Amino acid sequence: MVMTGAKHPMAVDENTLAFKLPGGGGFTKDGINKVSITLDPADTYTVRFYRIRSTNFKLVAEYSDVYCDQLKTIFESTTGLRTNL
Repeated sequence: MVMTGAKHPMAVDENTLAFKLPGGGGFTKDGINKVSITLDPADTYTVRFYRIRSTNFKLVAEYSDVYCDQLKTIFESTTGLRTNL
């Protein structure tokens, strides 16, 4: 949360975590300002990246069958944010 500016983490359901990112001013690639991560029955994840502006809701990228060791790489490459120093 400190490195990315993530805020408002919330459980959408028992298998999904969502959080907001500061998307204004070119902070993230493609203006991404919301991320949701869902644990799938196969013990993999589906990761969705959104750009939300007022009533305009756009899915920027979606990755499925993601293993836990791929989450960091996908997050960093899609948002352009680093998760560590």
